Amino acid sequence: MSHPVPPARRPELPPVHGAVICVAAPGLVISPEHGQLTGQGIDGIYRAGRRLLSRCVLRVGGRDPIAVQGRSLGADRAGFTATVRTGAEAGPDPDIGVERIRHADGTERITLRSFAARPVRLPVEISLGTDLAELAAVAAGRSGPELPAGVHAAGLRWSTGEAQAVTAAEPAPDDALASAGLLRWQLELGPGESRTIELRTTQDRITRAPAGQVINPLADARAEGDDPRAEAWFRTSVEDLRALLLRDPEEPGDAFVAAGVPWRLGLAPAESLWAARMALPLGTGLAAATLRTLARTQGAGPGPESGKIPGPLRGAGPQLPPGCTGTEATLAFPAVLAEARRWGMPEAEVARLLPAAERCLDWLRGALGEDGFLADPDPGPRRCETQAHAHRAALLGADLLAGCGRPGAGEWQEWAAALRERFRDRFWIDGPDGGRPAAALHPDGRPLPRLTGAAAHLLDTGLLGGGRLAPGLLDPVRTEQLARLLGAPAMDSGWGLRSMATREPGHNPFGHRSGAVRAYESAVAVAGLAQAGFEKEAAGLLRGLLDAAETFGYRLPEMYAAEQRTAGSAPLPHPAACRPAAVAAAAGIHALAALAGIRPDAPEGTVALAPLPGAPLGAIRLSGLRVSGEPFAVRVSRLGLGMVEEAADVLQLCGR
Repeated sequence: MSHPVPPARRPELPPVHGAVICVAAPGLVISPEHGQLTGQGIDGIYRAGRRLLSRCVLRVGGRDPIAVQGRSLGADRAGFTATVRTGAEAGPDPDIGVERIRHADGTERITLRSFAARPVRLPVEISLGTDLAELAAVAAGRSGPELPAGVHAAGLRWSTGEAQAVTAAEPAPDDALASAGLLRWQLELGPGESRTIELRTTQDRITRAPAGQVINPLADARAEGDDPRAEAWFRTSVEDLRALLLRDPEEPGDAFVAAGVPWRLGLAPAESLWAARMALPLGTGLAAATLRTLARTQGAGPGPESGKIPGPLRGAGPQLPPGCTGTEATLAFPAVLAEARRWGMPEAEVARLLPAAERCLDWLRGALGEDGFLADPDPGPRRCETQAHAHRAALLGADLLAGCGRPGAGEWQEWAAALRERFRDRFWIDGPDGGRPAAALHPDGRPLPRLTGAAAHLLDTGLLGGGRLAPGLLDPVRTEQLARLLGAPAMDSGWGLRSMATREPGHNPFGHRSGAVRAYESAVAVAGLAQAGFEKEAAGLLRGLLDAAETFGYRLPEMYAAEQRTAGSAPLPHPAACRPAAVAAAAGIHALAALAGIRPDAPEGTVALAPLPGAPLGAIRLSGLRVSGEPFAVRVSRLGLGMVEEAADVLQLCGR
């Protein structure tokens, strides 16, 4: 009798919440807190998704150093402090200090300092090894055994038929044993003296940016004010975005932000585009390059995929099937281009990208179902956030077409108005408490009565000309009800917006779509609530996000767990979350910029301010921003009054 074969279990991602990660894409280093790379798990030095070094174990005087501290020193480097007691001095005190500074480019500087009162002679050994495995194989537990090493100049080399790694040392070791993967030194240190060993791990081929091209499209902006944490959060957010910058292999002059590390160090159409949109206050260069990169992937020719930007499926939790990130990116494309134009993207660049935006709108027209809603995937549920993305694409796309003298603007404005009527009729679930939006409509039209963080996208309307905001899918009464729901404890955890309300069936504080806090959705909610005039709810979510950022060293993971906040509690790291992540890093910029409410219209030469009246973080100043390609600085006082301190000469301040 045959027995059914159970389905193969999907391999679990190894936990990384306790790892010390540094990244300067495509370089990535994952280290344990003690700093020793032991060859176990996911730890190692990676480049372009391949592990160049998995083992780097230091021994001093025949002993393993005792780890004291491991911490991030910035997006691209980490530091590890340890001590060694050699026995040269009586008593329990260590007499050698060890500091290791590890960089994402594969460089490590090991400094040994003597605290002994007499000269000491130290044998130092570094044990090295690698499997040259792909990150995906390492994550799935399929990495192979360590490869044999060969001596190479002042270090060791490993190779397979398709890859090679070299670790060189300075100064050159006194001895190198390839069979054991060992480099050895004999160091002499006088009292208070220090010696440094530098290791550099590289591939056989390293792709470098073409000379003379801009590597960093993000302005050197900063925040400062009454709450010093805002400055740290803003600075770290900008640093993390820069660390995630990757070049398009087809066009090395175009940079985009990778989705996150360690799992998604590559182009993710929706996340890369949303991050570029939230980073528009830092200039339009990242948005332009990201849009160009995605336009090259756009579907061509006849058929249902024509005009669509391809993207993988993304899990949507236990309530809904996976959604298509390509759909989200296709709808975002015209909206991001339209807003980038308002922030000052050069008209020549807008004209270059306009045909791709028109193809996105053509795809939207052809993808609509008979009920006038957009299914994701088709056939499948009509998600509330997908209708919000489609509505924004239509309104901002119409604004873009009108501003560029292209036909079709009136048609899209009429379609958006009709969608608002259909949405309010079909998606709103009435109730004695005022009702709520459905998370989705099933293919048969039944609503899914779940309150989720995705509803925040209903408040994210978009920027039109003259500093105006596009109308939302909800009427004012229902917008106010949604604001109340998002600001209530069932959704506001005190550390940010939950991805699903606590009372909903299947709520899980660690569920990536069923309860965990997603930094991106929280920032969208903060900005949307602020724009709609709901100061109390916006301020509550903003303070919670900032408090969470502080607990995570101002580097927010893409998601984290949060029970209702109480005295002495803290948000909990999700073991599989990317950190840094593009949309989580950009969330810090987006949420803090919402305090000033900057609404530029570069084509018309105006800029409006709509600061949050209550100034929830006290006075704050944002400087080094870019509007119309020129420096822009704004200050918000403790009374919530905004003032432009620096702007391009062509800009005039106008009312809301």
